[in-house]
Amino acid sequence: MKMFKRKSVKGAMFALLFCLSFSAKASALDAGSPAPDFELPATQGTVKLSNNSGSVIYLDFWASWCGPCKQSFPWLNEIQQKFGTKGLKVIGVNLDAKNEDALKFLAQIPAGFPVAFDPKGATPGSYGVKGMPTSFLIGKDGKIIFQHLGFRESDREDLEKQIEKALESK
Repeated sequence: MKMFKRKSVKGAMFALLFCLSFSAKASALDAGSPAPDFELPATQGTVKLSNNSGSVIYLDFWASWCGPCKQSFPWLNEIQQKFGTKGLKVIGVNLDAKNEDALKFLAQIPAGFPVAFDPKGATPGSYGVKGMPTSFLIGKDGKIIFQHLGFRESDREDLEKQIEKALESK
């Protein structure tokens, strides 16, 4: 029992420090700011943000230890399927220190979208990520439309309305 508690506390402390490390070296991007480009290794090949220009992108930063991330993945799959033919591309960026942790998560909750790996945390730093999950809706012009921190079932309707609006804009 002591071993379990120690691991739980240690995991919670790591998660807190992990999130705080982003906020210490990054400032949030405002709506209208250009989305920083990145190129990261992925589950299949690499993911480069600028290769998706002209599409609306829902960029989601997540980690395997994040409870709300587990809740958001089915919805992310759902919106990719629902809006993919209209020009939406969901991209996940995993921030686990070890890719094996992310792969275990993905074995349980598969992603129907590309997942990139950034164990060093450079990409969330350039986006000003302060917690998990953090998502950005990026317009066809490559600019940030909005940032969303966390995930709750009650967020779904509003997020989908904003995605639809972005897909309809020229």
